[in-house]
Amino acid sequence: MMQKVTKSSPPVKRHPEPVPIAHSVRYDPDAFHTRMALIQALIPIGMAAVTEELQAEVESLCGKRYTRKEKDIALRRWGAQKGSVYLGDQKTPITVPRVRDVKTNEEVPLRSYQMLQEPASMDEKLFLCVLSGLATRRYDACARMVPEVFGLSSSSVSRRFIRASSAKLIAFQERPLDKLDIVAIYIDGKTFADEQMLIALGVTVDGEKIPLGFEQTATENERVTAQFLRKLVERGLVINKGLLVIMDGSKGLYAAVNKVFKGLVVIQRCQWHKRQNVLSYLPKSRRSHFKRKLKNAYDRPTYKEAKAALLSIKKQLESINLSAANSLAEGMEETLTIHRLGMFAYLKFCFRTTNCIESLNSQVAERTRNVKRWTTAGQRHRWLAAALIDAEPRLRVVKGYHYMPVLREAIQNDLNIAQEAESA
Repeated sequence: MMQKVTKSSPPVKRHPEPVPIAHSVRYDPDAFHTRMALIQALIPIGMAAVTEELQAEVESLCGKRYTRKEKDIALRRWGAQKGSVYLGDQKTPITVPRVRDVKTNEEVPLRSYQMLQEPASMDEKLFLCVLSGLATRRYDACARMVPEVFGLSSSSVSRRFIRASSAKLIAFQERPLDKLDIVAIYIDGKTFADEQMLIALGVTVDGEKIPLGFEQTATENERVTAQFLRKLVERGLVINKGLLVIMDGSKGLYAAVNKVFKGLVVIQRCQWHKRQNVLSYLPKSRRSHFKRKLKNAYDRPTYKEAKAALLSIKKQLESINLSAANSLAEGMEETLTIHRLGMFAYLKFCFRTTNCIESLNSQVAERTRNVKRWTTAGQRHRWLAAALIDAEPRLRVVKGYHYMPVLREAIQNDLNIAQEAESA
């Protein structure tokens, strides 16, 4: 930061001698950026520093005040005018000195002033502010309490947010997946107004959760889901080591996963969704009883015990409600995949239900709650990508992550692809 001139100390000479030379020769924009980074980090004293910065450029153009000018120097001080600059993410009014070329009778713009009027570097900061729950129409009330600072207009905030979130959308949709060692994938839908967004959440061999992508679709149908999964493969998603896919009971999802990942996937259907589907066929008077029985059955530690308990419940349901019994039988085997792989004791907290991606969907809803009106597909895509990227660093590793390599081995053994995976 430049030294401030005070009454108690003599003025510090910024240049030992007048600088009667052209702007393009002496003024260094790179040095300006370094100084501005410091200025913008210290908003309370930024006003004085900006004034000094502008005066320094004027001095580099016109030389020191009250000194004799060389005949070949046509640049002269020409008063001042009202203007504004950005400090941090705040727009601040300021008096801007003017410089004029007396030979051509034209105004000479100050580079430092032009740079301070384009807050491109602040887009990321503003983007995070909006995501954390700041409604743009209330932005003025959230301006920092710095003298002479006024808030940005809502339209200005919106334009800057669109610019920042569009960049996030492109980065999210195009980032390669070939470097990610994915063992499991959660697939679920998220509703934005009347539109359905299909989201895929990957889990690496280290237990880290990584949002892989999303697709806009009216329903979770086979064609759209298959297209979405192929896009993930095209971006480099490695599937030849085998995958565990956790999802609800959607037939479209089930068909698409088997079609695209044929022979390389085992499916775990959400036990919670299965239980709720079965209970929905029963009268309220019987729901709590069978809810408890189903929970106890799925909590059995081994595949053999859990399946025997479920078959016993199915037999009871057949005499009460045949639709409920058929619902339990449909896909029962896939609700016990973690049991069958011998991983229930280690990974039951995260891999027998879709709770992990449901939690991610809740975080997306939290970050988009201030959007009162969804107008275009582009708006939905930008906000969803922005919310997923913002949530990603905050996602916790899955419980039992130490056993993820063991899960991979169990998947490969189940699919008989261990030998092929090792050679790959």
